[in-house]
Amino acid sequence: MKEITTKELETLLNEGKKLDIIDVRETSEVAEGKIPGAVNIPLGLVEFRMNELDKSKEYIMVCRSGGRSGRASQFLESQGYKVINMTGGMLAWEGKTE
Repeated sequence: MKEITTKELETLLNEGKKLDIIDVRETSEVAEGKIPGAVNIPLGLVEFRMNELDKSKEYIMVCRSGGRSGRASQFLESQGYKVINMTGGMLAWEGKTE
């Protein structure tokens, strides 16, 4: 499984890169702040909503600490999707939130 640190992701965003970020936390957690532009698909719904994702794109998976996004990454990878897990999750995120 590919991984990216919070600092690496923040640098890419600050450089203006167009990234596809999926936040797999619960809606109530996301309401407290998420990475700008991230799409919320709670972990429990990933299997049911993966048809909304494009297999030609690469997705960066985010959660609170990196565990749930790791599980989502492994699942999506097994289904043929290209994913990168953000290590440390939102607990380690120091960038902007919305």
